[in-house]
Amino acid sequence: MSTNNSSHKSHYHHHHNHQKMYPNFSLKNKVYVVTGGARGLGLCMAEAMTEAGAEVHCLDILEEPAPEFIETQELAARSHVGSLYYHHVDVRETKFLNDTIVKIAGRHHRMDGLVAAAGVQQIMPAIDCTAEDITRIMDVNYIGAFMTAQAVARQMIAYKTHGSIVLIASMSGLIANRGLISPAYNASKAALIQLARSLAMEWGQEGIRVNSLSPGHIVTPMVEKNLEEVPGLDKIWEHENMLGRLACPEEFTGAAIFMLSEASSFMTGSNIVIDGGHTAW
Repeated sequence: MSTNNSSHKSHYHHHHNHQKMYPNFSLKNKVYVVTGGARGLGLCMAEAMTEAGAEVHCLDILEEPAPEFIETQELAARSHVGSLYYHHVDVRETKFLNDTIVKIAGRHHRMDGLVAAAGVQQIMPAIDCTAEDITRIMDVNYIGAFMTAQAVARQMIAYKTHGSIVLIASMSGLIANRGLISPAYNASKAALIQLARSLAMEWGQEGIRVNSLSPGHIVTPMVEKNLEEVPGLDKIWEHENMLGRLACPEEFTGAAIFMLSEASSFMTGSNIVIDGGHTAW
């Protein structure tokens, strides 16, 4: 028994010595959709995905992507590793969203997954919220993410491509952020965490894993707007986590590659919290 075991071990080590380290983090030749990919966290994740070898299609409501998108796209083209494409899509326009994803999948007859990062936020006390305010946030953050995941999953099933869907939620789906009054936003992110579990249950048999990623406070264009609206908020937030600072978008790319790749092949229905310890005390 022990002899077999040792021979298995030596075979394992011999086999892996001739491969690059951690090959299961590769996204080579895979095709992904990233919503909210014109700038901020979405673009940052898309850039990391191209570096891992993927063909990444960014969907965003902006007619033209931010200048940093073009820089990232050109860099990807020069490196010949992955590639980056832009599509002007509002996730609330379900038919156009679905048609776009069908076309993307049709290029190589495959669809490997999604990062759903499109989101909006509004600072407003609950006592003043109108039904329209709540609907606007839920339409993008929850229904938009749901419909994008559905459209991507349909293509993954049609082309029999196993893969991974990542819904970008927030620690605000787990707690109420002190100093930031946004009840509809918080509830929309809690909905995404629960949606990931529910979709994971339905699509697991199709080889589709679904997880959510819940960041803490990150300096992105959306958050910078909050910091302008509430003076001193950045200092409050810095003191509320265990590392005493805000995050930058690049600090979430490792988790995204892990979640999308075969490195996380047995993980589904999970929520990864990356918040500098904010929710841990």
